[in-house]
Amino acid sequence: MKRTIEEKLAGSLTAETTELLPYLPYLLQDLWELGSVPVVMQELIQDNIMTSAKTKVIDLGCGKGAVAITLAKKLGVQVKGIDLLPDFIKDAKRKAVEVQVEEWCEFVVGDVNEAVEQEHEYDIAIFGAVGDVLGEVSELLQKLKQVIKDQGFLLIDDAYLVGELANIRYQNYDYLTLDQWNEAFQQAGFKVIATQVIDTSNENERNEHNNQLIRRRAEELSQKCPEKRELFLSYVQSQENETEDIATDIVGATWLLQAK
Repeated sequence: MKRTIEEKLAGSLTAETTELLPYLPYLLQDLWELGSVPVVMQELIQDNIMTSAKTKVIDLGCGKGAVAITLAKKLGVQVKGIDLLPDFIKDAKRKAVEVQVEEWCEFVVGDVNEAVEQEHEYDIAIFGAVGDVLGEVSELLQKLKQVIKDQGFLLIDDAYLVGELANIRYQNYDYLTLDQWNEAFQQAGFKVIATQVIDTSNENERNEHNNQLIRRRAEELSQKCPEKRELFLSYVQSQENETEDIATDIVGATWLLQAK
């Protein structure tokens, strides 16, 4: 059954039901970095791409703007961030002002499925830990390719399967093996320029800390809405399941690709 954009959005944030969407800003209020590690994106660009004040970057599914703001601050590039959740965009705009990069960052509420049809000629596109919001891997790569210039760059943050699929605890996403990812990149007309595998020990520590913050907010929401307690705790469980998967059966990775 084809999933709606709301269902895909919920899945990208490790929520197994759209009923959680109105509560995600509260549950995630203590987290600025949602999924992708900004410094990894920064270093991959810094080490492999010549950038300038004219470099145009688009961050599709930008969350609260952590990657976009980091790139604007550290690399002095122009970044446009798009996300479907208005609360996230408000946070991104607020943070850009705080960091004094508001002139370099534009944040808008929007559906990335529409954005890939409307936005073009970017030097770099970022698709960081957004799951299958744009469809299956072959489809999303083709959609992302039309956003960038000829021989433009794509940064994609996801994960690949190293264990048994049957062992995966978070069942709302289909993980590919590394060979399947590489085959998909080749078929879509991308060359892998660099890969950064996420340090598992650091990632687990960060995720466990984040899960504690989310659990605290889930308990607060449960006090306010006791009839939805199971809903909030199920979200905490999904987060913890994904953390367990990262520790055992999947490897987080960020790929820098160039369109051929």
